[in-house]
Amino acid sequence: MEILDGKKVSQEIKQIYKEKIQNLGSVPSLIVLTVNPDDASNIYINQKEKACKEMGIHFDKHSFLEDASQDEVVSFIHKLNKDKKVDGILLQLPIPSHLNARDIINEIDPSKDVDGLTDRNAGRLIHNQNVLSPCTALGVIDLLDAYNIELKGKNVLLIGRSDLVGKPLISMFLNRDSTVTMAHSKSGNLKEIAKSADIIVVATGKPGLITSDMVKDGAIVVDVGINRINGKIVGDVDFDAVKEKTAYITPVPGGVGPMTIASLVRNVYYAHLARKTKEVDK
Repeated sequence: MEILDGKKVSQEIKQIYKEKIQNLGSVPSLIVLTVNPDDASNIYINQKEKACKEMGIHFDKHSFLEDASQDEVVSFIHKLNKDKKVDGILLQLPIPSHLNARDIINEIDPSKDVDGLTDRNAGRLIHNQNVLSPCTALGVIDLLDAYNIELKGKNVLLIGRSDLVGKPLISMFLNRDSTVTMAHSKSGNLKEIAKSADIIVVATGKPGLITSDMVKDGAIVVDVGINRINGKIVGDVDFDAVKEKTAYITPVPGGVGPMTIASLVRNVYYAHLARKTKEVDK
């Protein structure tokens, strides 16, 4: 059993892009939009700000009040779309229920959509085109690549069908010639499905969902779950029991989480590079 060390790999990735940014001769920029963020969101925002400062990326945050209207948020996004100094726009989720997150996200210029969540970018990912991809899903692939884990021909089980993780990973694994099965809360016989998988990626928010009797010997388990139990952060996998059967497994924390931040700064870099190239072409 070997631990897939997201902390280590993310630092390596960030160092690569820190050097690239230093050689740009210009400063990439990211602005995060929030609407009455909860404590968890504020933690994620602080992590993003810290990483950006370390990397030489200009970071800014714009906070809307809880009663902000759809038009108010969209109007501000339109201003950012036109602002040539802004490379990346990120709407921190969740947002209050009176706002339509999907509609708001689709108002973001796809070239500035560093979360990779606009319908246009999702479509480009399906067709295996160059695109800004969802950060957590991208982090999963990068982590597997860092350990030279072959994806071609592997049976991959994705558990959880969110726009942030499960859905984009379908395309990412298919684009790498994996055989992909998608399971979710309505799936039956999850244990039988899981026992045939070479790679399991779980992102459900259900602690301890994956147990040792669901994992075949030598499988690879990637735990994207983040759950807080009695003040302790745990994933969706019964780590202590499952690790004994795996070839590779991610810890929680310290696995996919740091990779998400590394993917974000990489997306901001490429968004900035694309804008610079476009300006030169003009």
